[in-house]
Amino acid sequence: MREIESLPDLDAVLADGRPLRGLRLQDLDLGGHEAQLLARGDVEGMVVLGGRMTDELATHLRAQGALVFPTDPHAPVNPYRASLYQPHELYEGLTTRGYEATPDALAYHWSRDAVRAHDAFITLLRAVHDDSITDALDEFLGDAPVVGVMGGHAIERGTPAYAAAARLGNVLAEAGLTVVTGGGPGAMEAANLGAFAPDHGALEDAVDRLSHVPSFRPAIEPWAEVALALHDELIHTPVAEARVRSVGIPTWFYGHEPPNVFCNGIAKYFSNAIREDGLLARCTAGLVVLEGAAGTVQEVFQSATRLYYAADDDVLPVVVLVGAQHWATRIPVWPALEALAAERAMEGRIHLVDTVEEAAALVIGT
Repeated sequence: MREIESLPDLDAVLADGRPLRGLRLQDLDLGGHEAQLLARGDVEGMVVLGGRMTDELATHLRAQGALVFPTDPHAPVNPYRASLYQPHELYEGLTTRGYEATPDALAYHWSRDAVRAHDAFITLLRAVHDDSITDALDEFLGDAPVVGVMGGHAIERGTPAYAAAARLGNVLAEAGLTVVTGGGPGAMEAANLGAFAPDHGALEDAVDRLSHVPSFRPAIEPWAEVALALHDELIHTPVAEARVRSVGIPTWFYGHEPPNVFCNGIAKYFSNAIREDGLLARCTAGLVVLEGAAGTVQEVFQSATRLYYAADDDVLPVVVLVGAQHWATRIPVWPALEALAAERAMEGRIHLVDTVEEAAALVIGT
């Protein structure tokens, strides 16, 4: 089996004369290759995932033993896409029709409507979409060292906590790490922004400009519009174009949280469980946990489970909680982590600190 995700790859396969049996064609416009494919009978076991083709070609492929997967014509996103999202894709139509008409909002409602209707076909398409996003994320990140930054969505722009999270993202990215977050607003946006900014001066200016629209509540439109304008300035800097520095991994499960835009790529999932597991599994260079509530606590213990059951000879990433009073007293996660870590390999890999500077030093120093 071989995945074909681009037309040049398809051209190469057709040119070398090999059988097409077992190929996976993902999200391709086959219009320019129709005559060649209609002339081929060696397509048994080929799987065509989405894309565009005529009814004649689809009928021919099926008659020769290929599987042609349909889509839902009402789907606001492409279930078979072969690449991560970019911010303007998810926010298309924001300035003219408002957030509720964007693909991001429509995808959430499409998913919720299918759940209420117990629609098995849409459930299947959501699963295919999420698997496609996982594949695209693997290719996008490659072997880059990844550090996760977790934290609450409620932290507003213009606050000291937001500025601190942005500094953290910038320091980590400058150290050569790819910063990955849950892709939402608040601390997640700040860390992605810090990683995305080309230098400290640009970051300070960005934090100041964003502070004029502190929150996505009560209206998402002004919050997103100022961010998209800033994104478009930063994306064309040499630093942003040099390598992947910032990735968001949000989910439509949290329909009330719009995605932040300060990312080289956005891996948005329908399934929060798949998203959480994949996000944490990729944090091979460490995990920094800023102050947060229920969602952040879930991520802490999901990460702790991986550390707890690790073998003695496993190379374990560090997990650093920032905010001693918050994590030891207000939401007493730290005592539970200490109890779990006692006399296990994870004992020396968990830390509680008070500043993002301390957290960055621990991650970069390992």
